[in-house]
Amino acid sequence: MQSKADMGLIGLAVMGENLVLNMESKGFTVAAFNRTVAKVDAFVAGPARGKNIIGCRSIQELADKLEKPRKIVMLVKAGKAVDELIDQLIPVCASGDILIDGGNSHFPDTIRRTAYVESKGLLYIGTGVSGGEEGALKGPSMMPGGSPAAWPHVKKVFQSICAKTPQGEPCCDWVGENGAGHFVKMVHNGIEYGDMQLICEVYDLMKRGLGLTNPEMHKIFTEWNQGELDSYLIEITRDILAYKDDNGKEVIDLILDAAGQKGTGKWTVVAALDDGMPLTLIGEAVFARCLSAVKEERVEAGKQITSKAKPFKGDPAKLGRFVNDLRQALFASKIVSYAQGYQLMRAAAKTYKWNLNNGGIALMWRGGCIIRSAFLGDIKKAFKRNPGLVNLLLDPFFRKAVVKRQAAWRRVVMQAVKMGIPAPCLSSALAYFDGYRSDRLPANLLQAQRDYFGAHTYERVDKPRGEFFHTNWTGRGGTTTARTYTV
Repeated sequence: MQSKADMGLIGLAVMGENLVLNMESKGFTVAAFNRTVAKVDAFVAGPARGKNIIGCRSIQELADKLEKPRKIVMLVKAGKAVDELIDQLIPVCASGDILIDGGNSHFPDTIRRTAYVESKGLLYIGTGVSGGEEGALKGPSMMPGGSPAAWPHVKKVFQSICAKTPQGEPCCDWVGENGAGHFVKMVHNGIEYGDMQLICEVYDLMKRGLGLTNPEMHKIFTEWNQGELDSYLIEITRDILAYKDDNGKEVIDLILDAAGQKGTGKWTVVAALDDGMPLTLIGEAVFARCLSAVKEERVEAGKQITSKAKPFKGDPAKLGRFVNDLRQALFASKIVSYAQGYQLMRAAAKTYKWNLNNGGIALMWRGGCIIRSAFLGDIKKAFKRNPGLVNLLLDPFFRKAVVKRQAAWRRVVMQAVKMGIPAPCLSSALAYFDGYRSDRLPANLLQAQRDYFGAHTYERVDKPRGEFFHTNWTGRGGTTTARTYTV
C-alpha cells in the first residue's frame, strides 16, 4: 500500500463506502474518514480489508495522508452539514487543494460555495452522482461542475470510476462553472420524476382501466424493454411486476399508494418558474406525488364523490391495440419530458453564463444513472446535428417520432378521461405539444384582461415587438399604466 492516498472521502454511509471501493478497484488508493469513527474501524476491518484503503480517525489525519493537491470528496447530508464540513477542511488544506461535494446539493448553494472556497485559495467541485448504491460501486453517472482549474486533477479518477456507454465512452465530463454540475443533476432528477410518473400512469391504465394482471403487465413491459422504450426504469418495472414475497403474494399490490420525495423534483419546477420555462410535465409529476400523499382524504372523497366514468369495453383485439397505443403515448410523452428539461438547461445556461454541452449531457446520462436508456443516444445525435437546437421537438428525428405517434397519444388521453383514471403527465405532455406547435394561443385575451383590470399594457400584431399599448376599457381608467412582467 502506498503511503499517500490519491483521493480522500468523508462520509461512510452506503454510497460513500461503495464509492471508496469503486475507486480502489480502479487502482487508486483512498483515505476514508467518518465523523463516527467506529464506522471507519468497521469499514477497514470489513469490506476494505486487504485493500488500498487508509482508514483515518480525524480530518487532520485525512489531510496528512493525501497527495497534493489534495482531493477530498464530501458525501454528507445536503445543506448545513456541507457548509460546516467545508469550514473544518479549509484550515487543514493548502492553496490549490480541491473540495468535492458529491451529494444532492441545491445548485445555488454550490454557486455560493464555489465562490467561498475559491476566496480561500482552494478549488471546488459540485458533482451530481446518479445510479444509487449499485452505481456508486460499479459505475455511476457523474456530472461535475465548479472551479474549471480543478477538472484536470480529478478527470482521470472520475472517468475511471464512472459508468461507460456500450461504446466504452465515460458517462462523466465537465459540465460547467460553479453550480452547473448540480443543476444538471437536478434536471436529471426532475426528468426522473416525469419518467416514473408516466410509467405509473400507463400501469394504472392497464391495471384499473383494462383489468390486466401483474403477470400480463410483466410480459408487456418485458416486450417494451426490448424496443424503443429500452431503459432502466422500464426494466425495473418489469421486475417489480413479477416479484412475489415468501408467501407467494405479489408485492406490488401490498404497497401503500402514497409516494415520498426528497425535494429535487420541486427544485426543478421552482427553477423553471424562475426562468419562465414551461416545465409542465415534471410539475405534474411532482404534484401527482403530493396528491398521492393525502391518502386518507382520497379514500373519503371516493366515498362521497360519484363518477360517471365508463370502464374500457372491447374484445381482446381492441385491448391489444390500446396497449400498443399506450406504448406510443409513453414514448411521445417521454420525448416531451426531455424536451422541457433541455429547454430549462438552455435557459439556465443563459442566466448563469454556463457553456453547457447538451450532447455531452445526454452521454453522461447514457449509463449508470436512473434515467439511462437507449433513447439518450438519439438526443446526443440530435445535438450533434444541430448544437444550437432550441427544442428537441424541432429535431427531425424527434419531430417525426412524435407526429407519428400523436393519434395513439390522443386516443390514450381520451380513453383515460372516459374511464375516470387520472393521467396528468400523459395529458399535460400532449397539451404542451399542442401549445408549442400553435402559432396563436389565447394569450391575447389574457393580456386584454390584464390591461383591463391592472393597466398592464399589451403588444399589437400590427406593430413591432417591444411597443406596448394601453386601452381605457371603461372610459374611467385614464392613461396611467403598470409595469409588466414578461417571462
